[in-house]
Amino acid sequence: MLIPTKILVPTDFSKYSNTALAQALDIAKEYNAKVYVLHVIHETIRRTLDGFITNPEDIKKAERDMVKTAKKNLQDEVNKFPLSKEVEVFTEIANGIPSEEILRVQKEKGVDLIVISSLGRTGLAKYFIGSVARNVLKAAECPVLLTK
Repeated sequence: MLIPTKILVPTDFSKYSNTALAQALDIAKEYNAKVYVLHVIHETIRRTLDGFITNPEDIKKAERDMVKTAKKNLQDEVNKFPLSKEVEVFTEIANGIPSEEILRVQKEKGVDLIVISSLGRTGLAKYFIGSVARNVLKAAECPVLLTK
């Protein structure tokens, strides 16, 4: 029987990610596990800055602003859940390809359960980025709970 001690919850701030976070917090409360909530700023967003902003200092400022905003949004997201006050919750922002960063954090933190939504971004972006959940499910070294 799986008794998780470290749970990773990737979020894109969608309502589907909120469902995954709620389930992860329930599991964490039950088993006294730590929860790591991760948001990944996709590398294509960062590379797009190069095409629109020419001054290197302006690019660095825009990147810092993205991270600052993501950190605030991540903390606001966690604070929506009363259970987040009852379990240990850690937040992290990463830059890169979401599935690769999720798998990297899973290994780095020794996560033994990933709770991820099968749905997320909507619109055209999902076709360019691909299925993060599918890639995580295929390559994860721990159990993955896929929610919807």
